[in-house]
Amino acid sequence: MDINLTVSINSFSYKRALPKDNSGNGGGFIFDCRAIHNPGRYDEYKNLTGKDKEVIQFLDNEPEMTEFLKNVFAIADQSVSKYIKRQFSNLMISFGCTGGQHRSVFCAENLAEYLNNKYNINIIVHHIEQELLKK
Repeated sequence: MDINLTVSINSFSYKRALPKDNSGNGGGFIFDCRAIHNPGRYDEYKNLTGKDKEVIQFLDNEPEMTEFLKNVFAIADQSVSKYIKRQFSNLMISFGCTGGQHRSVFCAENLAEYLNNKYNINIIVHHIEQELLKK
């Protein structure tokens, strides 16, 4: 079967704006990561992101993150499976946190890995705040 579905996964900062859906379809999911313990509150993590091993270890040790991602994965599974069956072409899933640096980046990376291991789909990941900082 040809790959028809592209899942766009974003991390972003609520301080800036919600991600725009460039597919023209609208919709998708936005998950708020701000209820999860923030490693950015500690000096040793301030200059790191959710892709750095120290932050990954911090968040992997947070039971609330494990439960949060378990629920996100279940919702994503339901939609991705249905979108594939219905031959939809796009789904956007975004994660927001205060700065778009730690929790949202970690969640976006985890979801991308999870979906990549389970489905034959295209996955595009954008860390919006981090990409803006590089410009």
